[in-house]
Amino acid sequence: MAGYRRFRASVWPIQAQRYARLARRRQRPRTAVIACSDARIDPQTIFDAEPGELFVIRNVAGLVPEYAPDGGCHGTSAALEYAVKILKVRRIVVLGHARCDGIHAMIHGPLRNAPDFLGPWVDIAEPVMWPMPEQGSGEAFEAAIEDAVLRLSRTNLRTFPWIRDAEKSGRLVLSIWKFSIASGELTAV
Repeated sequence: MAGYRRFRASVWPIQAQRYARLARRRQRPRTAVIACSDARIDPQTIFDAEPGELFVIRNVAGLVPEYAPDGGCHGTSAALEYAVKILKVRRIVVLGHARCDGIHAMIHGPLRNAPDFLGPWVDIAEPVMWPMPEQGSGEAFEAAIEDAVLRLSRTNLRTFPWIRDAEKSGRLVLSIWKFSIASGELTAV
């Protein structure tokens, strides 16, 4: 609650009018960001975005599943559908980051000990995990996996027919970025 008290004391007085405007209308972000739920990165901060500018979707490792309208509960897919069909965002950014704990755990196995939800979730990355040499290790190896997972997420975004159609028609742009926690650099993947 100390953070909230600081917000009310220092941010709210400066931003109160902005929040009042946001409260009077529905959200209209132009960009959706899919990011890892890692506590060390924050898309709003990285992109210096004001409240209401980004529609942020976060999950373990920032993965995007393939399109699978099977009636199940698919949080990331539902958020993507909302962003594209309802909010009509013009850009989807997949924001990965270096030294991702989720990807580190995929490589080194601890997520396999959580079979209820995490195991099936990280299986999304299997297409890029199995071609990698099993003897791989170290930061360069993990960075290669991180980049491959980001590219897989872009591929999987294009399995959603309404994303694919919007991109082909020019109404939607997909971009993939990787943030370095250590240096603060943002690079295209």
